[in-house]
This record gives sequence, structure tokens and C-alpha cells, in this order.
Amino acid sequence: MLYDIRGMNEECGVFGVFNHHEASHLAYYGLHSLQHRGQEGTGIVTADGERLHAKRGLGLVAEVFDEPSLDALTGHHAIGHVRYSTAGGNTLENVQPLHFKSLTGDLAMAHNGNLVNANELKHMLEAEGAIFQTTSDTEVVAHLIKRSRGNSMKERIADSLARLVGAFAFLFLTEDALYVGVDVHGLRPLSLGQTEDGAYVFASETCAFDVVGATYVRDVEPGELLMITQDGIVSERYSEASVRAMCSMEYIYFSRPDSIIDGVNVHTARKAMGKKMFDEAPVEADVVTGVPDSSISAAIGYAEASGIPYEMGLIKNRYVGRTFIQPSQELRERGVKMKLSALRGVVSGKRVIMVDDSIVRGTTSRRIVKLLREAGATEVHVRITSPPIKHPCYYGIDTSSKEELIAATKSIEEIKEEIGADSLAFLTLDGTVEAIDRPFEGNLRGQCAACFTGLYPTELAELVTETKA
Repeated sequence: MLYDIRGMNEECGVFGVFNHHEASHLAYYGLHSLQHRGQEGTGIVTADGERLHAKRGLGLVAEVFDEPSLDALTGHHAIGHVRYSTAGGNTLENVQPLHFKSLTGDLAMAHNGNLVNANELKHMLEAEGAIFQTTSDTEVVAHLIKRSRGNSMKERIADSLARLVGAFAFLFLTEDALYVGVDVHGLRPLSLGQTEDGAYVFASETCAFDVVGATYVRDVEPGELLMITQDGIVSERYSEASVRAMCSMEYIYFSRPDSIIDGVNVHTARKAMGKKMFDEAPVEADVVTGVPDSSISAAIGYAEASGIPYEMGLIKNRYVGRTFIQPSQELRERGVKMKLSALRGVVSGKRVIMVDDSIVRGTTSRRIVKLLREAGATEVHVRITSPPIKHPCYYGIDTSSKEELIAATKSIEEIKEEIGADSLAFLTLDGTVEAIDRPFEGNLRGQCAACFTGLYPTELAELVTETKA
């Protein structure tokens, strides 16, 4: 069976709050701290005990919401979402949280991840008469909930989650309750926190807790469903947890350095990756620099281990949007220079070690190497603090085609020539797992490394891979 999942992949952020007198404002600040996970669209839905209130829009959190719009979102409970969409999927109807109205009550949903069996479920539901308003796989879950024969909303949500295959961290909001669920492998992070006045908060990353004044309590477990009401939290299993498989790219690239995932601080993990990178691939040079922002911690680790000074050789312009939609090669090249600048005074006449977290298509790496050379670097040695990405991801990262991945078709030597580096090395998988140092047993310590190995934690993903290869 063929599943076409291109255009549905996304890496997003979710935030929820229950029982706070300024729920919409808390959600705003929480989403603002998760803005790095999605910049195309955002939304907040609140509940006041009788009805839901919603506002969604395209753009950044600060562009969509202002004080009057937040004040209009009344209620003590809220869920919010920041969205990153692939090409073709950036439309208002796909911006979350999705809000559904029915005679039995309203329901809002926010989702981080990707459902591998969404199309299969969608075909089945359409055959039963369902009509879809969006191209988001999140809407599939709403139809499953509506058709469930469970006696309560909790049972209907549990039934629906049990039918899903893939990666998900879900927040569901009704007029008087919040429901939270994570996939059986724990592929996407979701944490529970609590404010000083007793409000419960949920976030894709713990960095959001610091902003809203909440204390981390614990992570939501794989296969767990939480129901939060005025009576407190009720936890149950909608399914037994399977092989634990947190996405490795959360540590390598996606998450903010100040976040903690499964007890591991992201900055500490990235710094350890940089140190391990030096152990595996030392090289003589004058300065170490990192590609902003996700590689700075790793570059510092490499510099400390090597004794080579770390310098800010690359500067990021934080007021420039995405550049991949520029219509010509010349404009794309200018776009990269608008986004990143090389400091001539730092790199001119120097042998530079450029530390980056990953190489996907190779285009960005080639342009950054060129920037450093144009700024006078005599040598550019590229060190990637993750293994080569050789396989597509079906769980919510924008790499759904093997043909897009440079490491799938080229050797490390060929990639080095392609990007114009003097040398190139990738961190081994063993080195990556050891550096992240998750507190779990097993060969990968509970990490998903499918994009490196091609070994997917779900059987259906293997079927998709075979079909699309």
C-alpha cells in the first residue's frame, strides 16, 4: 500500500494550561518561547467552562496576537500551537489548534508530530461519509473521536489514539477538561509543569516553563493519556508503551539549549557531542566556530576538548525570514548572506573548524563554507555533530524523500567536494548516543535514529519506506 505523506510533515510546538486566571496570556508567552519550532502560523483556543474561544493566524506569535485579542480569549484553560509547514501546506485552515463544533460539545486539538497511517484512516473515514476541511492529518483524529463508541470523552480519545501509527503529542480541550496524549514510542517530547498557584501547564519543551513561572513536574509517558479537570489529574494507558524512541534530532537540532528532554539538558548534550567529535575527528586549526544557533553548544565543546579557541565566526541576522522560496539562484545566494555573515576579522587568514549539527541537502553547508572563504579563511574544516542523514523521516521532520538527502547518494568524500570543504567528518552513531547520554537502557538508550540507520520504530514506516524507495 502506498502512502503519500509529502507535504504533511511538520515540526511544531504545543502548549497547554489548565486552571489559570490568565490562561490566554500564559499560552501566549509559552508559545513565544516555542517559536523556534514553527514560524508559519499559530493559534490559541481557550475554554471558560461553557464554550471555547479561538483565534488563529498566519505568522509569528507576536504578529497574530495583541493585548485586545488575548483579552477576548476568556477562560481559565487554553491550548496553543506554533506551526511549521512544508511547501503547499501553509494555509490558514491548517493552522492549529483545530476547533470542531458539534451538538454534543466543542473540541479543540493541537498536535506535534506526523501520523504515518493518516491517509489510510482518511480513506476509511471518507468511505463512511466523513468530509475533511483541511489537509492536516490532525483532523483525522477528530473524526475518529466523533465515531468512537466510548461512553466518555476520555474513552473516545483513548480509542482514537490507539488507532494511530506514527509520532504525536496531542492536547485536546473541551469546555471543562484538558486531555493530553503521547504516542507509544514517545517520539515527540511533552512535559508537565505546575505554577506556584497550582495551574497545570504542558509544553513541547521545558524552556516554556521558565517563561511562565512553572516548575517541571515530569514528562508525559509513551502510551499515556492524562485527563485534567477541576478534580485534578487522572492518568491511564490507552496502550502499553512500546520500544522507547525519542527523536534524536530533538537533542541535535530542534530543541532550545535550555530545554530538558527526558532528564537530559540539551546544551549539555550538544556540548558533549562537540567534545566527542574532537575525539573522533581532530584536525589542526586556528579557530573553532559554530553555525548559529543550534551548533554553538557543540562548537564550544569541540573548542574545549581541542584547546583551539572558540570564536564567533558567523553571525545570524535574526530579522530575516526563510530564504528557500527566493525565485532565482542569485537571490537565494543573497538570502543566505542576509541570514548569515562571516566575521572577516575573526576568520581572515585562519584555518577554521566549522561545527554544524547536520547536513541534509548540502546546499546550506556549501554556502556557509563559501561565506567563510570569501571572508578570508585559508582552510575550512567541517565537523558535523551527528551521523549522515541517509533515510527519510516519517515522524514529523521535513525530509520525506530519500532523493533530497545528499548522504543517501554520496560518500563523505563526495559530500566534502560538493560543499567545498578541506575536510569533513560526521559524528558516529555510537558517539552521538554516548554524548546525549539518556538515562535509559538499550542499544540506542531510547532514541529514534531512523534517519541515520533506516531502522524505524513502527512497522508501517518500514512499509512506507519500502514502497517509496
